[in-house]
Amino acid sequence: MDTKIVPGVVKEQSIATLNPADSVMDAVNLMTDRKIGAVIIVDNSAKLAGIFTERDLVNRVVAKGEDPAVTPLSKVMTANPDTLSPNDTAMNALELMSARRYRHLPVVDGDRVIGMVSIRDLFNVVKAQLEEDVREREKFIFGSDYGVA
Repeated sequence: MDTKIVPGVVKEQSIATLNPADSVMDAVNLMTDRKIGAVIIVDNSAKLAGIFTERDLVNRVVAKGEDPAVTPLSKVMTANPDTLSPNDTAMNALELMSARRYRHLPVVDGDRVIGMVSIRDLFNVVKAQLEEDVREREKFIFGSDYGVA
């Protein structure tokens, strides 16, 4: 059984969002306060506009000498990012994120942002799935009492 993004990975999240006009410093403060590595950027109608990540901060702000206090997120965010749907599987999401070198992806249901998935979240879910699969196979091969002390 392959775990779906919702509800297997994304349950009830308090989504960290900002507007494209907000500053990089607003994003840095939010990311620091929430101890997160990415912020979802939504437009005035709450529709996904982009994502701003630690990698964007390094490559598009610090490396370019931009002033975080006055630089709008619209200038340095990843616009129109790839997304996951609630019905995507954790394994497929992990494969996509690994192949494209993403560490965070928004989860979108229609036009509504419903969450954010990190590669760490997915790794933990897939690891648990694999461990359960091994236990089930051991039960099948060795009988239900195998490994019970």
